[in-house]
Amino acid sequence: MSSALATPELVTAAEPKSEQRIEVVARKSANQAGAAARYVRSTAWRVAKPSIAIAVFLGMWELAPRLGLVDKVFLPPFSEVVSAFFTLAGNGQLQEHVTASLTRALTGFFVAVAIAVPLGIAIAWYRPVSDFLNPILELFRNTAALALLPVFVLILGIGEESKIALVIYACTFPILLNTISGVRSVEPLLVKSAVSLGFSPIRLFQKVVLPAAVPTIFTGIRMSAASSILVLIAAEMVGAKAGLGYLITASQLNFQIPNMYAGIVAISLLGLTLNGVLVLIERRLSRWRPAN
Repeated sequence: MSSALATPELVTAAEPKSEQRIEVVARKSANQAGAAARYVRSTAWRVAKPSIAIAVFLGMWELAPRLGLVDKVFLPPFSEVVSAFFTLAGNGQLQEHVTASLTRALTGFFVAVAIAVPLGIAIAWYRPVSDFLNPILELFRNTAALALLPVFVLILGIGEESKIALVIYACTFPILLNTISGVRSVEPLLVKSAVSLGFSPIRLFQKVVLPAAVPTIFTGIRMSAASSILVLIAAEMVGAKAGLGYLITASQLNFQIPNMYAGIVAISLLGLTLNGVLVLIERRLSRWRPAN
């Protein structure tokens, strides 16, 4: 009998605890929902801010010629440029020119990365190499790439070799200088700690020096990616039968102004795409860094 009488008391005592647990779960769910909503709002705002700026710019581009603020012949509305862009894409001309430019730019860019990163590490890490190469590097890094275009054309001809060589020259120095800076700025305490733990030189580079220098190296790589396209476009304007630089120049000479602007838009999209790919690779290689 006593146990039967105690059962209702136990149930009554347990009810407040179950209600408290329900309140705690509900509060946690509300907090999680609020955090998710704040994350969605912040993400949407981060995406909207540049989108708003671009939309305003394109709106001004569209309205200025139509309102007579600029000559419509020399600056057609953005809608006409988009129409010309899709016309070139539809008949295959745009793909041909983009493929030609991208092949030249990527070839020179990858060769520059393969040369500049190991050379930058050697210069930053070994003083005899630095003392030997610094004078010649100081001489050439202060010489503009486009100033050497006639030299490359005279030596290598007007074909693909001169354009790729110009891209290699333009891309090498940003990567090289940033690699030197990144390796030399590695925290000395990290290097000493790795040496005290018995790391071999190769393992020291692999586990300490290179991971710490990756952000700075990729700054130079991203700068070089932009330079590879800009320098190549200028070279294609001088002498080429295909490429975005050739498309822009030929459209200007034939007074096909919308096609000229379509080529410029293609260059912008190509540069944004390359930069986005490099940013993703940098994040992949810099996963040890705290998220901003």
